[in-house]
Amino acid sequence: MRVTLCQCVLAIALVANLVILYYGSKLQKRIVHRHRDTSVRGASQQLPSHRGMGVTILIREFEDFENHVAEAVQSFLQQRPDQPILVVADRLPYPPLALPAAPNVQVVILRPSPDQPAYTSRPESYIQTDYVALVPDGVKVESTRQLDTMLEEIKVSKGKAHMVAAPVQSLAPLQCLDVKVSLREWTVTYSMATSSKLCSAVRGDAVVLLATKDFFNLSAPLTKPLMTSVFIQTSLRGWTVKILEEVSFPASHQPLFSSSHNQWKADNLAKASRAKLFNDFGIKWVVTEDERQQWYGCSKETPRCFGTVHDDTPEYLFENRWTPPCCLKALRETAKYVTNILETSGVRYWLEGGSLLGAARHQDIIPWDYDVDLGIYLEDIPNCEFLRSIESGSIVDEKGYVWEKAIEGDFYRVQYSETNHLHVDIWPFYPKNGIMTKDTWMDHKQDVDFPEHFLKPLVPMQFAGFTAMAPNNYKSFLELKFGEGVIENPEYPNPALRKLEKGN
Repeated sequence: MRVTLCQCVLAIALVANLVILYYGSKLQKRIVHRHRDTSVRGASQQLPSHRGMGVTILIREFEDFENHVAEAVQSFLQQRPDQPILVVADRLPYPPLALPAAPNVQVVILRPSPDQPAYTSRPESYIQTDYVALVPDGVKVESTRQLDTMLEEIKVSKGKAHMVAAPVQSLAPLQCLDVKVSLREWTVTYSMATSSKLCSAVRGDAVVLLATKDFFNLSAPLTKPLMTSVFIQTSLRGWTVKILEEVSFPASHQPLFSSSHNQWKADNLAKASRAKLFNDFGIKWVVTEDERQQWYGCSKETPRCFGTVHDDTPEYLFENRWTPPCCLKALRETAKYVTNILETSGVRYWLEGGSLLGAARHQDIIPWDYDVDLGIYLEDIPNCEFLRSIESGSIVDEKGYVWEKAIEGDFYRVQYSETNHLHVDIWPFYPKNGIMTKDTWMDHKQDVDFPEHFLKPLVPMQFAGFTAMAPNNYKSFLELKFGEGVIENPEYPNPALRKLEKGN
């Protein structure tokens, strides 16, 4: 094949273009990387390295519509003009904050902008100090010694306290609290600490100082309400906070909110923020230090906290959690209500399956169970108006419970509400040659016939906060259903999918 001069020229031009594109691309990458590195360094260098002091002021919690952030910032700058200060907001504050135009004062917006580098929405990129002070809105500083004393204290307390807290002068003194967080049980419990100065959380307005690396190694360091969020996370890590009573910070002379309307708005936002925090952290039940109970899980008006159960293993077991406490509460209420209806109607019933196992083990529902099972005599169904009438359709009774015929077979179900489908299953049995049997069998190990003598007589048993009826000689009954040693050796419903860890 003969190559013409024109073809040679075109080939050379093509190769030259490819070489230019290759080296041009490499050069462009270098320029981009250099620009990015310079931008990051420029952002971080906007807050000079104050290794002598080593503290950055971080103001996180304030309301756009009214705040004292500018006054707080100015107060710190008056004592130390080069004080690094970081104001962190979810979105750009509006009306704008009237902050001093100083390179050591920065506002960081957590909401990423598609036209900005990632570091611009990460406050840790702007902090060059070893420590950070979490400062509430409206706090002022009177002397440089206040922060310096806190810094000295946290250094000498290393190993004993990860944080130090100085109170904000107000009517209420700081309370030292112990916090117990059980993610498995979806619960936070507060109690008064035995020490007045060293504990796992404080209640009240305070300036809290801790190491920058510790703060930003928390999984959600800037989640609001800030101190509630921080102390939940630090308590899970076993960290403690020390209260410095000899150091305090004055509050603004003016109230945070100048009108009752703004106070009302702030209170509602704080309530919503608290609910969102607990939802994000998977906390359904909070017990305060004065033993008040706060519920953040499902109710009669909301769906239950978990979806359809597959292979006898609810989704929360895969998250290393047990049944949400709001669900257990609803199941207890439903079980007590249903057994009371059955008793007053003259229907003989007994705890069945896992519910009887829970009564034997815990006098309660098994901590990871998701329904309650009752057995009844088939011949007693006409005695109960609800069971008798279900054949013509589901019934919502005056208490909002839903009675219905199960679509899976010949048994009945009572749901907590029309919205929340936590339920009690009612299984009709009938005697046949001294053996109790039924017409619908499920693919469960415990779903077997049993001698009627276990029901003659039925005996009272503590269950879920009330007295229920149960088979006599319940241990033999349970071992017939589940196998020998079932009470003493707890296990999840389907160990092939999820096994219960030893010691739980």
